[in-house]
Amino acid sequence: MKFKESKSIYLQIADRIMDEILHDTYKEEERIPSVREYAAMVEVNANTMMRTYDYLQGMEIIYNKRGIGYFVGEGAKDKILSSRKETFLNEELPEMFRTMRILGISGPEISALYKQFLKDNNK
Repeated sequence: MKFKESKSIYLQIADRIMDEILHDTYKEEERIPSVREYAAMVEVNANTMMRTYDYLQGMEIIYNKRGIGYFVGEGAKDKILSSRKETFLNEELPEMFRTMRILGISGPEISALYKQFLKDNNK
């Protein structure tokens, strides 16, 4: 896995796991790879991977069955979508609006691009 400098590695891995849950690679109540297995997959040390699993467990996305492994929690998809929507609306969208203002991009320009995007992606 290629990592970006701008974000902690464990958070980038968490994003990847959440993407995999959203795409049904791992379904609710299904076991996910062990800390060591996943660490080997993304080529990080087990401590980094453990930090990722702790983070996801704190978000109630995954849970640990002692002696068995980690599993995707019930309602994980909804929690991921809710968290990402909140981040988008409260962090990313305001930043986009600031950039639009600086660049002089109007609402109608964005609306036209959005309509074209919907048209292109409904095929």
